[in-house]
Amino acid sequence: MKILVTGATGSVGRHVTRALVERGVEVRVLTRNPAAADFPEAVEVVAGDLARPETLRPALEGVERLYLFPHPDTAGEVVALAKDAGVRRVVVLSSAAVTDGSDTTHHTPVERAVEESGLEWTHVRPGEFMGNKVSLWGASIRAERLVREPFPDGAWAPVHERDIADVAVAALLEDGHAGAAYTLHGPETSSRREQVAAIAAALGEEVALVEISREEARERYITEVGFPPEVADFMLGYTDYDGNPADPDAEEDFDVTSYGELTSLRDAIGKPGRTFAEWARDHVADFR
Repeated sequence: MKILVTGATGSVGRHVTRALVERGVEVRVLTRNPAAADFPEAVEVVAGDLARPETLRPALEGVERLYLFPHPDTAGEVVALAKDAGVRRVVVLSSAAVTDGSDTTHHTPVERAVEESGLEWTHVRPGEFMGNKVSLWGASIRAERLVREPFPDGAWAPVHERDIADVAVAALLEDGHAGAAYTLHGPETSSRREQVAAIAAALGEEVALVEISREEARERYITEVGFPPEVADFMLGYTDYDGNPADPDAEEDFDVTSYGELTSLRDAIGKPGRTFAEWARDHVADFR
């Protein structure tokens, strides 16, 4: 059995690739720049770009199962090519924003293309990634041992990227996941203040937290972190996933009802999810 992993250099895709290799699966990865690829020796690296479906034909040859990174503009063409090539099972990296209805333009078209293809499918819909904290807080923690945060007591249940990958791998390799849409969350709800404390504990050093305004955070996200304005607006609650105006005064708290039926890792694949403290220890080098 050969599996093609798209988005293999991403925070989830690289873990999917590694886990499949560890299980002895024949893995092929798609990348726009094979020369710069850094994968285990057993991985076959093929050039291609989801934005240019015609480049995928060689990558899809002999593939039975596909891990699909979302690229909505070409999703229909990509899925049709996969079906014609003999792919029978597709696992989509989607988003919890599909479950709550705020994403109709990015992940939803990819899910719909796969569902309408007649192929066996599973959607993996993570909420907030724990890994977002590296881009948001990494530079200031490394330079100043300081976090500037507009919602220090806002709480959420972020998910470890390795847990997302574990669900995707299970859906790729095991039966019993066809037709499932797993809206994943982490095993515990924690505030940003608690998350900063977990990173400090992993470092073995104090990390200060300073509360800033939402407007200050937006400026920092754009000028320091490097987010496009539309991403900063979504991250700070000014807009929803599709860019529609949201309530700027809405509290940034985790509400399980907003996502409908959530799935824990134990519910999905029978194992406990990793905590934020575990994630912080896994990523301590990112904050050194």
